[in-house]
Amino acid sequence: MTGTTTHQEVLQQPSVWREAAAMLAARSTQVNEFLGPVLALPDLRIVLTGAGTSAFAGQILAPALSRDLRRRVEAIATTDIVSSPREIFAEDVPTLLVSFARSGDSPESVAATELAATCLRSVHQLVITCNADGQLARTHADDPSSLVLLMPPATNDRGFAMTSSFTSMLLTAWLVLSPDPDLVLADRLAATAEQILARAGELTTYTTRRYDRIVYLGSGALAGLARESALKLLELTAGKIVSYYDTPLGFRHGPKAVLEERTLAVVYLSNDPYTRQYDQDIASELRTAIGAGNVLVVDAQPSDRDTVLQIDGVADVSDAVLALPYVVIAQLLALRFSVALGRTPDNPFPDGEVNRVVQGVTIHPLQP
Repeated sequence: MTGTTTHQEVLQQPSVWREAAAMLAARSTQVNEFLGPVLALPDLRIVLTGAGTSAFAGQILAPALSRDLRRRVEAIATTDIVSSPREIFAEDVPTLLVSFARSGDSPESVAATELAATCLRSVHQLVITCNADGQLARTHADDPSSLVLLMPPATNDRGFAMTSSFTSMLLTAWLVLSPDPDLVLADRLAATAEQILARAGELTTYTTRRYDRIVYLGSGALAGLARESALKLLELTAGKIVSYYDTPLGFRHGPKAVLEERTLAVVYLSNDPYTRQYDQDIASELRTAIGAGNVLVVDAQPSDRDTVLQIDGVADVSDAVLALPYVVIAQLLALRFSVALGRTPDNPFPDGEVNRVVQGVTIHPLQP
């Protein structure tokens, strides 16, 4: 694992988070001039979009932003927009489309922004991408109804899986859309991530075991994190370990059947006092069902349990940004399981069955 591009891109996250925040601060006037009037619209609809991991950034952010902004914020994948644009944009109201894209060259990326402009009379585009030369960035660079926010160049991950690209875009979106952004938040999160990276060896307890299945569970904003965690494992192990995601309450309604003797369950505990009660309930239930040693609970609050991986310094943050240090744990687990299975994390699909930038998609014209 050491020396792989993917490993280095996981390790660089604290530094690129700080760099992304500094780049954003340098453009704060331009960002405020663009977003201020848009966010002031009383009937504004905010749609967070992307494909794959980029879509999950929106799923993490939407619940918290909806609460904090006191308006409708929805996470809708570009893949859904492209296949059903008239349903997605059936309500013709002023819309802010926030696009997340590592390369910006996926066929759906530009198509989704074009379809929004076609279906809606009033749409503004916020493009958050890691590739200045990507089609999405170039298309919207000079559009007065668009704002392109570029991430640090190093976040345009060369490895197959999205790691630093995902976290940097998520952090940037939170800092520009949150009504009360914490100017030192990036540094706090980076310090916590550095702590996690220094303790990566603790995960060996789990990655040396021959698990066939891994389940990730999280509530609210952390449901999107669970989905991203499951995808990262599936990608880096090339599907050799079956991964599953759900919410703690949803898991009991049938999906719990996935549990077997060689299953690892990872439960992300919420910082919200009410929500975390449900997270703790499922963790206790899973310890009884598959054994405490097969349940990894990740928590930002103090804990004295052996099977809880406690992280420090973020006990008071929103779950949307708590997902940033939490996902570093998921990335490390995926990397270690990949190597243990003899896979190549930088290119888990050497025969090209799955590609870094999706291929084979035909964008069909929208008929009047």
